Amino acid sequence: MDIEAKSVKEYIEKLPEERKEAVEKLRNIANKSLPKEIKEELSYGMIGYVIPHKIYPKGYHVTPEKPLPFINIASQKNHIALYHMGIYMFPEILEWFKEEYSKRVDTKLDMGKSCIRFKNPDKIPYDLLEELFGKITVEEYIKKYEGIIS
Repeated sequence: MDIEAKSVKEYIEKLPEERKEAVEKLRNIANKSLPKEIKEELSYGMIGYVIPHKIYPKGYHVTPEKPLPFINIASQKNHIALYHMGIYMFPEILEWFKEEYSKRVDTKLDMGKSCIRFKNPDKIPYDLLEELFGKITVEEYIKKYEGIIS
């Protein structure tokens, strides 16, 4: 689902009513729980949380003029997507997340490599995501990222 917006606020305003509350909750959790160095912006047509150039001047290796992405939140056609670029880089965090998800949510985890899909906004484990958002520091992420792209 492509949402043409010039700001995060406009993105949320253009969401279908049944998704606004869930996306706003995810946004609030991200702003509260992510490391303070990470900045919110509209990124790749989604709500993005990035490591700005002032912290990581090289930017994203694919498009160096853009800051290094960390997390994105998007409203897709059939689900709300949370793209967490670090979760698959840290196998111990991925395993922790899968285990905790199965303990806290009564539906099967729908996950791709870095995309967690929520088809039912009422089943989003906000408390678990809040914990997940605080698991990786900016320094850890950059170190792991540079090890992968080298």
